[in-house]
Amino acid sequence: MSQASIDDIRLGYSEGNMFHGKTEDWGYLNEDGELGLAYQGLKLLEAQLQDQRREHEEEVEALKAQVEAMREEMEKQQQAFFQTLQLSPEAQVEFGLQQEITRLTNENLDLKELLEKLEKNEKKLKKQLKIYMKKVQDFEATQATVQTERKRQELTRQVTVQRKEKDFQGMLEYHKEDEPLLVRNLITDLKPQTVSTTVPCLPAYILYMCIRHADYVNDDQKVHSLLTSTINGIKKVLKKHNDDFQMTSFWLANTCRLLHCLKQYSGDTGFMTQNTAKQNEHCLKNFDLAEYRQVLSDLSIQIYQQLIKIAEGMLQPMIVSAMLENESIQGLSGVKPMGYRKRSSSMPDGDNTYSLDAVVRQLNTFHSIMCEQGLDPEIIQQAFKQLFYMINAVTLNNLLLRKDVCSWSTGMQLRFNISQLEEWLHGKNLQQSGAAQTMEPLIQAAQLLQLKKKTSEDAEAICSLCTSLTTQQIVKILNLYTPVNEFEERVTVAFIRNIQAHLQERNDPPQLLLDFKYTFPVLFPFSPSSITMDSIHIPASLNLEFLNKV
Repeated sequence: MSQASIDDIRLGYSEGNMFHGKTEDWGYLNEDGELGLAYQGLKLLEAQLQDQRREHEEEVEALKAQVEAMREEMEKQQQAFFQTLQLSPEAQVEFGLQQEITRLTNENLDLKELLEKLEKNEKKLKKQLKIYMKKVQDFEATQATVQTERKRQELTRQVTVQRKEKDFQGMLEYHKEDEPLLVRNLITDLKPQTVSTTVPCLPAYILYMCIRHADYVNDDQKVHSLLTSTINGIKKVLKKHNDDFQMTSFWLANTCRLLHCLKQYSGDTGFMTQNTAKQNEHCLKNFDLAEYRQVLSDLSIQIYQQLIKIAEGMLQPMIVSAMLENESIQGLSGVKPMGYRKRSSSMPDGDNTYSLDAVVRQLNTFHSIMCEQGLDPEIIQQAFKQLFYMINAVTLNNLLLRKDVCSWSTGMQLRFNISQLEEWLHGKNLQQSGAAQTMEPLIQAAQLLQLKKKTSEDAEAICSLCTSLTTQQIVKILNLYTPVNEFEERVTVAFIRNIQAHLQERNDPPQLLLDFKYTFPVLFPFSPSSITMDSIHIPASLNLEFLNKV
C-alpha cells in the first residue's frame, strides 16, 4: 500500500469523524469497533513500511561503502600493475614479493585481531561456565544436605541437645576394602573430560586428602597400600594410552601436583615458606614420605618422556613439508633452483604435505591441553624447548642432505617460517623457555643461503655469523648450494677452501647431522598451591560417595 493511499484513508477517516462528532457519539456509530481496528491496523502498517524503508537505506549505504572500498582497492592494484610494467624482470619479481608480503602481513594482523577477540570470548565463556557449574554443584550439595537433615529429623523426632557440625578439616576417610574402587574410579577409569570444569589436578588433591587421613589415624599400612596402588594405577593408564597426548598430559599434571602436595605438606620448613596458617594445619603429622616423593619424581620423568615422544611422533611427519617445501610466501616457486622447479611445484596435495599453519595449529593444541589440565608452566616451557629442538634438527638434517632445497629462495622461505614460530612463542609467553635458542643453527643456515658467496670479505662474514653451525655443515651447505637462475654464479671451490681456512682453528665435533632424538634433562621445580584442602569440592560424577569428609 502506498503512502498516498494511507494518507487518503486517514483524511477520509478524519473528516468523517469530525462530521459525525457534531451529531452523534463515536462509540454509538462504531458499536463493533471496526473503525478503531482499521485505524490501528493502518498505524501498524505504516510502522512496518517505515522500518523497511530504514533497512533499505542502511543496505544501500553499506553497499555504497563496499563499492567505494572495492574501487579504492582496484585503483591501488592498477597503480601497482602499471608500476610493475615499468620495472625490469628482476625488479618485478622483487616488487611482487614485497606486495605479497605486505598483503600477507595485513591479513595476518587482521586474523590475529580476530583470534584475540575469539580467545577473549572463549575465556569469558569458560569463566561463566565454571561459575555456573560451581553454582549447580553447590546447589546439589545443599539439596543433599537438606534431604539428609530431613531424614535424620524424621528418625529422631524427640528434641535433644543438638551438636554443632564439625568443620571439614581437609581429610577424606575410606574403608580399606574400598581402596580398589577408589583407584578404579579416580585413576584407571577416569577420563580427563570428567573433571575438565573443576579445579585443575583434582585427582591429586583427593588422593592427598586420603593419604592425610591415613597419616592422621597413624595407619602406615594404609598409607603404603594407597600410594603403591596409586603409582601402579597411573602406570597402568599410561601403558594403555601410550599414544594419547591428552591422557598423558593429564596424568603428568596430576602426578606432579601430588608430588608437590607431599612436599608442601611434609612439615619440612623448606617447603612451607609460602603456606598460609590454614595450609600448615593440613600437614602430615606422623610419616615421612620422602621415599615415595622420589618414586613419584621418577614416575613424572617417565610420563614426561612419554608425552614428548607422543608429541614428536605427531609433529615429525609435518616438519620437512611445512618448513622446507610448502610455500608460506606465495610466488617463490618461480625462483626455485634450476632443474628442481617441477619437483617442487608438482607435488600432489596428499597426506604427506603440510603447511606451517598445520604445525602451528598442532602446537596450539598441545599448549591448550597442557594449560587447561594445570601442568606447571616450567614443565610446559621445557616441553616446547624439546619440541622446537626437534623441529630444528629434523629441518637442518634434511637441508644438509637435499640439493634441491639449498637455494636462496629456500633460505628466504625458511627464515620467514622461523620468524612465524618465534612469534608464536612470544604470543604464548614462552620466549624465556629457551625454545627460540634451539632454532639458532637453522636460522644461521637460512642466512647462509641468502648471503653473498664470492669474495674474501663474504667468507669472513659467513664465518663470523655461522657460529652455531659446524665447519662440516657450512661446507656441506655451500657444496649443495644451487643457483636460482643462470645469472647467479655457483659457489667456487676456491671460496669453499677459503671458508675452510678461516674455520680450521675451530674444534667442531666431526658429525654432520644433528641427533634429533636428543632429550634435554627435565626438571620439576617445586610449585606450591594456594588452594586449601577444605575448599575442594568433589563432584558427584566421580562416583566417590564412599569417601567421608573429616
